[in-house]
Amino acid sequence: MSKITELVNQKVWAVVGANNNREKFGYKIYKFMLDAGYQVYPVNPGLTEVLGNKCYASLKDLPVKPDVVDFVVPAKVGEQVVRECAELGIQQVWLQPGADSASVIKLAEELGLNVTCACIMAEARKHGIGLNS
Repeated sequence: MSKITELVNQKVWAVVGANNNREKFGYKIYKFMLDAGYQVYPVNPGLTEVLGNKCYASLKDLPVKPDVVDFVVPAKVGEQVVRECAELGIQQVWLQPGADSASVIKLAEELGLNVTCACIMAEARKHGIGLNS
């Protein structure tokens, strides 16, 4: 089983950068994952809810430890969140296109995290997940 297949089949995710703006990928990705049946938590310190669900200020505020953290944020924010993943023992970091800066990848690898750079929506659909959304 490929690493991407293994990750796509994980059911508990956090989307860092989730938001309510329909034009932004933070919205599109969070909604896609919800609609596809993932247990997914929105993380954005600027919001209290996304699509009617409680939004968390940081990963440490989540009620469960996610299997995978999906990044939809600029590099400066991504670096902070990578450090938080390492502190919390979250090994799987998924960087969306645009969030996959060299500095974030380098820091994640230095901290011993597993990094995947791809679009979760495209990869999930390749695996037959979320085809109706």
